[in-house]
Amino acid sequence: MSGRILSDELSEEIVTAARTATGDSLRSVTYFTRSDFQQLYLREDLERDADLNEFVGHEWRGYKDTNNAYRESELGQYEFTIRAFENGYLLRVATDRAGVLLTTDGLTMQTYDDVAEALERLLAEESDEE
Repeated sequence: MSGRILSDELSEEIVTAARTATGDSLRSVTYFTRSDFQQLYLREDLERDADLNEFVGHEWRGYKDTNNAYRESELGQYEFTIRAFENGYLLRVATDRAGVLLTTDGLTMQTYDDVAEALERLLAEESDEE
C-alpha cells in the first residue's frame, strides 16, 4: 500500500490547507481510503518509521464506528476527531470514501475546527468529481 492514490493537485491543496491553518505546528499529513493511503507531508525533524498502515486502519474503523454510533444523537452530525498524545495531536477528518489524518503540535480548538472545515470541503469536492 501507500502508492499514489490521488492527484498531485489535490495532494498539494490538502497540504496547503493544513500548512496554512497550522503553520510550523504541522507534523504530518496522510490521505486515506478504505483500502489504501498516501503520506503527503512529513516534517523534516520526525522519524520516518511510523506504521501508517496500522494507524490508517484504526482511524478508518474509528470513523465508521463513531459515525454509526452517534448517527441519531442530539449532538448533530459527526465532523472530526482529535486525539491527544504525549508528543502531539492527531486530527481525523473523513467521509464515507476518504479521509485525512493530520498530526500536529498543540493548537487551539478554533485552529482544529478551521483546518477540519477546509479539509472537509476538499474531500467533498473530490467526491463530487468522482
